[in-house]
Amino acid sequence: VQLQASGGGLVQAGGSLRLSCAASGRTFKSYRAGWFRQAPEKEREFVASISSSGGSTDYADSVKGRFTISRDDAKNAVYLDMNSLKPEDTAAYYCAAARGSQTSSRPGMYDYWGRGTQVTVSS
Repeated sequence: VQLQASGGGLVQAGGSLRLSCAASGRTFKSYRAGWFRQAPEKEREFVASISSSGGSTDYADSVKGRFTISRDDAKNAVYLDMNSLKPEDTAAYYCAAARGSQTSSRPGMYDYWGRGTQVTVSS
């Protein structure tokens, strides 16, 4: 599975962005998917995860109520809608996937990673 993230950019605090992750190579239907982020000089951190069915989602406490993860298996895509963005959301965002039904916040539970897309939130 190859993953390609897009949709990053520069936005003012309080604004919104939608990140997209396009999967190719295999059907995405049986894969869990997740979003992680990494700010400069910080470790990669979990943002959100969605089960293979789309019926379960999980979020980091820092983004709950502001971010929404979703998937469209017909398009082999996963999305991250980000609202009420804060300067501390500034980071490179990575999408990830792995065979498996359940959500996971652990990077080690993902086998496939896309290149990051940069999100910068100005104050």
